[in-house]
Amino acid sequence: MTEEKQSNQKVPDIQPIQMVIITGMSGAGKTVALQSFEDMGYFCVDNLPPSLLPTLSELIKKSQDISRVCLVIDLRSREFFDEFVHAVTLLYKNPNVDLRVVYLDARDENLVARYKETRRNHPLQQEGGTILAGICKERESLLPVRTLSNLTIDTTSLKPKELRETLIREFSHNNQKTLSVEVMSFGFKYGLPIDADIVMDVRFLPNPHYIDDLRPLTGEDQRVYDYVMKQKETQEFYQKFIEMIDFTLPLYEDEGKASLTIAIGCTGGQHRSVSLARRIAHHISTQTHYRVHLSHRDKDKRQGTVNHS
Repeated sequence: MTEEKQSNQKVPDIQPIQMVIITGMSGAGKTVALQSFEDMGYFCVDNLPPSLLPTLSELIKKSQDISRVCLVIDLRSREFFDEFVHAVTLLYKNPNVDLRVVYLDARDENLVARYKETRRNHPLQQEGGTILAGICKERESLLPVRTLSNLTIDTTSLKPKELRETLIREFSHNNQKTLSVEVMSFGFKYGLPIDADIVMDVRFLPNPHYIDDLRPLTGEDQRVYDYVMKQKETQEFYQKFIEMIDFTLPLYEDEGKASLTIAIGCTGGQHRSVSLARRIAHHISTQTHYRVHLSHRDKDKRQGTVNHS
């Protein structure tokens, strides 16, 4: 009976690791590509030696926290080419790895122009040789690598933003939220947040500080939140401000921005800014597809009774 029960038990499905390897011509956009995968939530490793691919895949398989990984492998020696072809062939056969190899390319004249713009030598450019000679040598060497790729992207006419958009369309999950929005409250008396993209001063709103039983509380307390939000000025301001946010967030996303910080400030960062930040974060999290995180920088920095938030 015990054996029968054991045989009928379902073995849980093991989802294969989603692995993306970015390779291709030097100067074709591998750095931009890696940053794009970081923004999509992939665990990213830059300039990994091909010989470490099997070891890394085994380590990732044992980790319960990593399900998607992106690697940039820069192939600049004959030894690396041979190791890469061997390692990728094995990974394609591995049922625990869902592998895709992205090969980035561009026309020779564009690669030459990019190297001249950055004033860098090509890694395969010999002393006294030209950038073009190094590019041609690399292109010939990479032929066997290109044949292993699932996806080849020609970045000749692509701006960095367009390459990012191409990769996101190809690799992001359905409905994945690519723009991360940080909504924070702060107090002007403690200084402006240096990393804010949008700063809104709400010191014109009625101040709960002047109500004795609300003064020691914060905007996280419901009584303070209700007091701030029921004011006519607050309601009118909120509607206009949230319309602006709804209008601008898609435009920031279209420009390729990965994160955006909206900072709401009052005098001490205790009452009004906290209440408004809560309301705005709730709207973004429930009415849009963006990821949102709420923080209150100065909520607990009270200094006796002189805090006029």
